Amino acid sequence: MSKNFLQKKPDTMLDWMCLVFASIAFYLLLNNLGYFVGGISKFLDILSPFAGGVVIAYVLNPMVNFFEDKLLKNSKKIRWVAILLAYAVAVLVLFLLAWMVIPQIVSSMVMLFNNFSTYAANAKDTLLYIQETYAVNLDKAIQTLSDTATLVNKISKLATDAMPQILSSIGSVASNFVGIFTAVAASAYMQADRDHLLHQLRTLTHAFFPKKMAANVLRICSYANANFTGFFVGKIIDSAIIGAITFVAMNILRLDYAMLISVFIGITNIIPVFGPFIGAVPSIFILLLVDPVQAFVFVILILVIQQFDGNFIGPKILGQSIGISALWVLFSIIVGGDLFGLVGMVVGVPVFATLYGLMQELVHVLLAYRGIDSEGNDLSPAPEKEIEEETEE
Repeated sequence: MSKNFLQKKPDTMLDWMCLVFASIAFYLLLNNLGYFVGGISKFLDILSPFAGGVVIAYVLNPMVNFFEDKLLKNSKKIRWVAILLAYAVAVLVLFLLAWMVIPQIVSSMVMLFNNFSTYAANAKDTLLYIQETYAVNLDKAIQTLSDTATLVNKISKLATDAMPQILSSIGSVASNFVGIFTAVAASAYMQADRDHLLHQLRTLTHAFFPKKMAANVLRICSYANANFTGFFVGKIIDSAIIGAITFVAMNILRLDYAMLISVFIGITNIIPVFGPFIGAVPSIFILLLVDPVQAFVFVILILVIQQFDGNFIGPKILGQSIGISALWVLFSIIVGGDLFGLVGMVVGVPVFATLYGLMQELVHVLLAYRGIDSEGNDLSPAPEKEIEEETEE
């Protein structure tokens, strides 16, 4: 049997020269690792618009599939119509959100800042009443609210300090217009050539992996895609419904800052488990400054909405797309958030659901290999039953 180059011993001068040059190259690589990593980082920056294109194409893919299935009856020749409709709907939704939501949010924030002194005085009177009536020591909170001018100056300073960073971010987005356009164009081309690209990826998988391993890799990718698509599409729809319900309910109850708070609730609701609390806490604080009664009504409202979401809306929309218990959902959010921050909290659930499903398959394979069930009982037929069957025959 012929040996490959890893098993072959160097026995010629050429072999030794190759070994020496490989060692020198490895030493130079380690010695200049910073430059090498910087080069990789620069290369990845060049490819970042195409990575953004992949994300955009992946997000819009369910909408493209919907138009292709429902309107075009899976006609591949005019698939570009489904792609055009999906991008038009996405642009229209973004435009409507910007036109309807952003002005109201800005107006609410300006009004909140202008009336902050009045709100602080009202909150101070409430705290004084609680302290006098229930003998609760609230001196520090009252002292903080007493000096409203200092408090407003602190908020203004925070806003002023953050303004250069905000302007820098806006300028960065504007300067990267070419990259954004490239990402959108790349996503459109990926959608148009989706079947061919997926075929090429499957071909590469079969070329570089053994037959059985390639089949498992493709199966795992399909399983992960189903988890991610089902979770994110369902969660986005669920969060949009919750934001709309919050907005309508706050207007019916005549609560202030309905648009600002409902948008905040809808966005944070994308985060499982902790999202409603992340959105509710600052919203309650804003309403506490306006009117404690409004804050109390909002607390009751948000509890009712979240119960309605958890028991009716969420299960109807998400269904079994997660496939893991509430304990593992909590675990995946905590671990993902600790490792990757806010992004980890959002993607942690589908990632863990995929790993959980693969672990279940591995456990079943190992149990079958050992010939036992999940309780450790032998799967082979009992000797007494075999004897009884032979006697009956």
